[in-house]
Amino acid sequence: MAIGMMLAVIGGMLVCVQNTFNANVKKRVGAWATTTLVLGLGFLASLLIGLFQEGGGLFRVEEMETWYWFSGILGVGVVMSVTQGVERLGPSYAISIVMVSQILFALLWDTLGWFGLTAVPFTWKTVVGIVLIVGGVLVFQLSGKVQQTRKSINRAS
Repeated sequence: MAIGMMLAVIGGMLVCVQNTFNANVKKRVGAWATTTLVLGLGFLASLLIGLFQEGGGLFRVEEMETWYWFSGILGVGVVMSVTQGVERLGPSYAISIVMVSQILFALLWDTLGWFGLTAVPFTWKTVVGIVLIVGGVLVFQLSGKVQQTRKSINRAS
């Protein structure tokens, strides 16, 4: 469990860094070029590392539902949406919204047992957890806005 938590933290950090970089790349070359660059380099890195680690077994997909093969296409939407969200809102605000959205949709899919997941019961503890997470994000985001507003008022005075 500790390794899974550590990997999740690393993944969260990498998502934030990647999207910050992507927003800066997009300022110079545009959204589609950024998406192509990000996903193309990701494909190349995945292919080379996968071939090195798994060899010819890399593309063994007999047991997989065909529609899962296209999940990489969703990456286009992810990169486009989050990159532009980071550019327009800033990393902390955009990633906070992404995080809350991921949690809410994951909860929905877990509860309903969609996409091959085992259904997980929706309990009052789940509601408390969601309220705490969303409340924490709101406090975090609103506290920054209050400080920023105060600085603007002080500068105007």
